[in-house]
Amino acid sequence: MATETFGALSLVPPLLAIVLAMVTRRAILSLFLGIWSGGVIYTGGHGVVQTLTWTAQSIGESLFHAKILMIVMFLGAGVALIWRLGGALAIANAATSRLDSQRKVGLATWIFGMLWFFGDYSNTAIVGTTMRDMADEMRMSREKLSYIVDSTAAPVATFGISSWVVYQLSMIEQGYEAAGITGQAPESFGLFLQSIPFNMYCIFALAMVGIIILTQRDFGEMLDAEHRSWKEGKVLRDDAVPMQSAEDSLGDMFTDSPQLRYFLLPVGTLIAVVFAGAAYTGFAGSESGAAFIDVVSNAQFVDALLWGAFSMAAMGIISGTVGGLMDLEEAMETVIDGFSMMLTAASILVMAWTIGGVTSSLGTGVYVTNVAESLISPMLLPVIILFASALIAFSTGTSWGTMAIVTPIAVPLAWNIGNSTPELLPVAIGTVFSGAIFGDHCSPISDTTILSSTFTGADHIDHVRTQMYYAVTVVLVAAAMLTIWGATRVTPLVLLPVGVGLLYGLVYGLSEWDANRKNLTARAQRSSRDAAPSDD
Repeated sequence: MATETFGALSLVPPLLAIVLAMVTRRAILSLFLGIWSGGVIYTGGHGVVQTLTWTAQSIGESLFHAKILMIVMFLGAGVALIWRLGGALAIANAATSRLDSQRKVGLATWIFGMLWFFGDYSNTAIVGTTMRDMADEMRMSREKLSYIVDSTAAPVATFGISSWVVYQLSMIEQGYEAAGITGQAPESFGLFLQSIPFNMYCIFALAMVGIIILTQRDFGEMLDAEHRSWKEGKVLRDDAVPMQSAEDSLGDMFTDSPQLRYFLLPVGTLIAVVFAGAAYTGFAGSESGAAFIDVVSNAQFVDALLWGAFSMAAMGIISGTVGGLMDLEEAMETVIDGFSMMLTAASILVMAWTIGGVTSSLGTGVYVTNVAESLISPMLLPVIILFASALIAFSTGTSWGTMAIVTPIAVPLAWNIGNSTPELLPVAIGTVFSGAIFGDHCSPISDTTILSSTFTGADHIDHVRTQMYYAVTVVLVAAAMLTIWGATRVTPLVLLPVGVGLLYGLVYGLSEWDANRKNLTARAQRSSRDAAPSDD
């Protein structure tokens, strides 16, 4: 059947999965039921065969998905080896003398995340894995750490030298092609640069993380999580199911005297190989004397991360055996334990990819975009594109897929509404990217959100629920600023500082209101480790 015939029914599978996941906190079951409902709609019958076919296709038909699964498994093995060798405890011991407060740990995580702008997958993996034990030492909730990591990774990747930028450039070219624009508008990279100030959700999301860390104020379910963690020492709630837990999955360490080299060697190898691999593939795919942006555009970041993750695990085995802390049999048992630790994350990723295939088969993105088209006017163009992209990303769990669906429609719309001038093109591009990443941040079926939960060791649904309060606050501020731009055409460079100031005021006001309502303090934690309450 043609995808157009499913209409509003195409929204059922993703929305059912999302609602069930939020209510039951059982992500895998909820995703499966969403996929199954899609099979029923697609076949007009029971849908079991179609459900299993879609699931198999999500694994077997995509080399990219296979690589991501391998990366997740190898990173799990690396984390397991670092834990058993005492590297995680050693880095925590070394860092806590300097990072002696939640604020300092949060700032370090935020800055580290912004510096690692090469890709969101590697960002969440490296930053989450590195900072988790230090955050635990400072009694930062896993929900807060996941929020900092997740709300930094994708937003910063949209501006940095990364595969994201390359993908966005390709989407702009597709939009130009769909609109029949030839030589009448800025070239794709120039338009991308012009669109950055209009990518307000990503800019404000990064600012929001800084505001939350510096003010140490929280609201919504994050306020409850931080009070629990600080007062009771429980970085996870009692019934939480963390995506990974080295302590529970791997048992005791091999040593009573942890050494820093067992952290630095594997993680340093990971970082070095990722850099070297990206550089190698970038230069190999470019002509001699090519510009730096061309080298970046040809770099295979996922391949580089795969090589780096494997090298991390290999260096863990080598350093542990050469150092005499374990023999080869113990090393391989630890690797298998690391694989096992990541099975939940891998299962959710497969389900999320599958439901993405379901929405494609049912035409969810096309339906939402067609509905949004009828509502567009010049003044409302930015906000309509923002929320249309957000709804598609929330429903499908993929920001890149959303960009692919919306950009070829948004660019011709902006071109036509702007009377065949490039005036509205930057705002159309910026708001597509903003809406896609906002929807991704709020969706429990998003792969990047799943990976953020995985590498910080958080309960996935707890992460989504706590982050959503902040993401919605940010997107409402972005929508307000974009509406003002639509009505006044004032430069977004004026609106951006206004939006940051509004975010600060909202954080202060909402934290005070929520804390008073719950009979709590707006700032759960104090300034230093020495002020931490006793566990007694």
